[in-house]
Amino acid sequence: MIELEKIKEQFLSEVNGKKLSRSDWERIHTKYIGRKGLITDATIQLKDLPKEQKPQFGKVLNEVKSFVEEKLGEIKEELLKSEDALQEHFDFTLPERKQFVGHTHPLTQILDEIKSIFYGMGFTVADGPEVELDYYNFEAVNIPKDHPARDMQDTFFFSDNVVLRTHTTPVQARMMEKHKPPIRIICPGRVYRKDTPDATHLPVFNQVEGLVVDENVTFADLKGTIGTFVHRMFGKEIGTRFRPSFFSFTEPSAEVDISCIFCKGKGCRVCKNSGWIEIMGSGMVNPKLYEYAGYEKGRYSGYAFGMGVERIAMLAYDVNDLRLFLENDIRFLRQF
Repeated sequence: MIELEKIKEQFLSEVNGKKLSRSDWERIHTKYIGRKGLITDATIQLKDLPKEQKPQFGKVLNEVKSFVEEKLGEIKEELLKSEDALQEHFDFTLPERKQFVGHTHPLTQILDEIKSIFYGMGFTVADGPEVELDYYNFEAVNIPKDHPARDMQDTFFFSDNVVLRTHTTPVQARMMEKHKPPIRIICPGRVYRKDTPDATHLPVFNQVEGLVVDENVTFADLKGTIGTFVHRMFGKEIGTRFRPSFFSFTEPSAEVDISCIFCKGKGCRVCKNSGWIEIMGSGMVNPKLYEYAGYEKGRYSGYAFGMGVERIAMLAYDVNDLRLFLENDIRFLRQF
């Protein structure tokens, strides 16, 4: 008897004053009067009671079972009424609401395409820390302290020896320090410089640098690699031009121009009527870097190059302001 009263009290605590859903109702129904419910178990136990206790126990059992069934019936009726009311207020003739599905950011699309092109030429991807030691960011790539080249890459220092990397070249330095040739890698990643944001400059941007080191690597190999990249990225009709330049970690060094993809070299506002657009820096690896890496003197040669992902995206998508890529304007992003 005491057990049956406890079952009734427990049932009331679960339904009284509670806003039940259909799943709640089904759970409670199964718990109390389902095939393995508490009241069903009590009914099975009836046959094991002494003969003199069975009448009284059976009477209370029936009362509790009837009470639970009646209460569950009332709750179900209220649930059905509320569901009917909801259906009356719902217009099933309305069209479905289409879910907006996003897509890959245009900068990521370009980066993926750049990676795919270099994968096809046998390059692998190398990565390194964005918070870098001054040694790897500058000294190991032939930019000693007080060198004028540091002024071109003014950046953010945490201390005298810790800096936000200004390029992904330190990844090349780390790779050469830990691995012997042959090396054939690209190094994509974010870099940081103390630039004022404008249409063509950002303090944080993405860069992809490449490095090849092996025996008998020549400038012709560099030209072939860059030419293949340009053709696959912009089309076979686009030409390339190498102009002498200076980078502390390459010697000789060259800026790489491509024939204007908008006017096909005839001259327009984008190329400033020159017919050419600069896209990256390149050159043969400076022998001093082999000394830092501990390579056998005179045995190896190699080339390196570096480009800004945003710069390539601006050309590929004909965007005239770098900041548009970072403003999260859905009208702009939907175009890609």
